[in-house]
Amino acid sequence: MKKLGVKDRIIETASDLFYTNGYNQTGINQIIAEAGVAKASMYQHFRSKEDIAVAYLKRRHINWVGDLQSFVSKQKNNRDKLIASFDYLDSWLSSVNYRGCGWQNIITDLPHDHNKIRDQAVLHKNDVRAWVHSLLKEEDNLSDNEAMQLGDELIILLEGSIILSQIQKNKWPIEVAKRAAKKLLN
Repeated sequence: MKKLGVKDRIIETASDLFYTNGYNQTGINQIIAEAGVAKASMYQHFRSKEDIAVAYLKRRHINWVGDLQSFVSKQKNNRDKLIASFDYLDSWLSSVNYRGCGWQNIITDLPHDHNKIRDQAVLHKNDVRAWVHSLLKEEDNLSDNEAMQLGDELIILLEGSIILSQIQKNKWPIEVAKRAAKKLLN
């Protein structure tokens, strides 16, 4: 197995700490110590903890969206892919003991002046929203406006089921949201 370089070790360590402990609860010195890097090396790659968090969210976005799309790719049509998205949420959230969404978690833990992090959270959520809209727009019987409206309803179900599952530490919100999505898509 290839040993990670300094930058990747910092991102990996910070990713685990930010996701598990929270952004505000994770200090720069903790990241440096747990990554096993010198402070000077860290500052060669990142100017601030906020810059590390941006790198974490960018990497998380690529991995999460890739995992979602891979998970649903076996479905025969776009509506089935959207329904399978809830199965992906169930699989992912149960594997992290319902820790929740990294973007939802960090945004609620964010100082007001950390706009670079906020921008990454918005970018992720908008990309997922655009993906849902694109799947619906490919359906023959929906206008662009209908696809946008239905897509937004599905996004609310997806996002709401994530946060409620985190609060409840249970999958029932995902199951309920999936049933509601099936009704919307019929």
